Amino acid sequence: MQPYYVTTPIYYVNDEPHLGHIYTTIAADVLARHKRMSSFDTFFLTGVDEHGQKVQQAAETRGIEPIELADTVVARYESLWPQLEISNDDFIRTSSERHKKAAQAMWRRLENAGAIYKGFYEDWYCVPCETYWKETQLKEAECWESKTCPDCKRTVEKVQEESYFFRLSGFQDRLIEYIKANPDFIAPESRKNEVLRFIESGLHDLSVSRTTFSWGVPVPGDEDHVIYVWIDALTNYLSALGFPDQETPKHWPADVHLIGKDILRFHAIYWPAMLMAADLPLPKRIFAHGWWTVEGEKMSKSLGNALRPADLLADYDADVIRYFLLREVPFGQDGDFSFDALKLRYNSELANDIGNLLNRSLAMLNKYNDGVLGEPGEEEACDRALIADVEGMQRDVDALLNRQAFHLTLERISLVVRHGNRYVEDNAPWALAKAGDTARLNTVLYHLVETLRLVALQLAPFMPVKVEAMLAQIMSADVNASELMFHDLGGWGLLKAGHPCRKPEPVFPRMD
Repeated sequence: MQPYYVTTPIYYVNDEPHLGHIYTTIAADVLARHKRMSSFDTFFLTGVDEHGQKVQQAAETRGIEPIELADTVVARYESLWPQLEISNDDFIRTSSERHKKAAQAMWRRLENAGAIYKGFYEDWYCVPCETYWKETQLKEAECWESKTCPDCKRTVEKVQEESYFFRLSGFQDRLIEYIKANPDFIAPESRKNEVLRFIESGLHDLSVSRTTFSWGVPVPGDEDHVIYVWIDALTNYLSALGFPDQETPKHWPADVHLIGKDILRFHAIYWPAMLMAADLPLPKRIFAHGWWTVEGEKMSKSLGNALRPADLLADYDADVIRYFLLREVPFGQDGDFSFDALKLRYNSELANDIGNLLNRSLAMLNKYNDGVLGEPGEEEACDRALIADVEGMQRDVDALLNRQAFHLTLERISLVVRHGNRYVEDNAPWALAKAGDTARLNTVLYHLVETLRLVALQLAPFMPVKVEAMLAQIMSADVNASELMFHDLGGWGLLKAGHPCRKPEPVFPRMD
């Protein structure tokens, strides 16, 4: 089977799981589920970044060890993902021995390639952002007088320390050439242009070790230093696959790294340059999505509007959250989370469109034919048009998901659902039954049920639990969404005359 590898960022353990975390992870899960259904040998990775000064300071403040703080947060993630139907194949922790081994192996590869040297670092450092700023950058951002971070506006500190450096400046031309030669490498297009502008403005060598804290992976051969986040955290994408025991693991390179736009520079500049220096293949695609506001306001602890996943799950099914987040906003753009918008989207597309088509089709099949599919008769133009739309949907969904166009994928499926509802009105099965036109009635009901089956199949990566409920009614048997395969179930005409369907039960009851 062809391998497919999708990743989320590793989430920092000094932060509670929030809407942004679940957004990226749900998107990655949809891609992974779709590829498994498409018979790919799929590997889906998520995990946590546990090292760094912020974690060490937070642990010291609480009077505990950093690993204890990390363990607490890790438990929250590991309990949250099953509640959201996340089907990750692995969960990487940067404190694990396998990751330490991989990070040190990456360091040695870079060192042996002449890409790392020892020097002295002096600059302004923002602890919350883990970002260093030059004096010129602070002045350009009008933050010099206040000595505050251009990103988070909190105080920066003057730092002087011995450091190892990665020769990032030596990869400027290679990076520009690679990005321009591979137009799909960074998405969306606006982010690619942002990266190119940054590189073209000039790259400086990168400080990649620290001596001011000890919570991290020691530098091989110089344990007074710990490997800084750029090498430590980014290497997780390889360590989970068995690197360095497998120098080029089966699933490497990644097919897509899904990230938030705030960490684009690290993934689209630092990481590719390190892989070039280490003589390892680059990921095929890096997709940076946007940020969410809540009811028109930026999420923040001070405002108390940072949506907690547990609170969302207390009021809404996981599948509804999954659908809304990927339907409401084009992936790559910023979006606003509104409860009114969620309810409107749910009622209009899930309850009124999909739920209505399912309920009315199975209700008519049970009313007119005891729930059993009859032998379809000769097809008319409207039947062939519906079949063509369904088959086109299946091709389009695959192409759209390969572009991470989640909202367009769901819109394409919705088009077929709306087509199905028009088909009901145009063919009026109740009139056919009244007229005794059994052959035409059987044909119409057959086309409706087959349409619903194939719509459900395409929705399975987005709403696995709801789809199981839909297919249980259509197939008259319990269904496991993780076992559905397109090559077995994706063709029109799988259901035969005599197939029984269950009586309809609402899968998408309307929300008040």
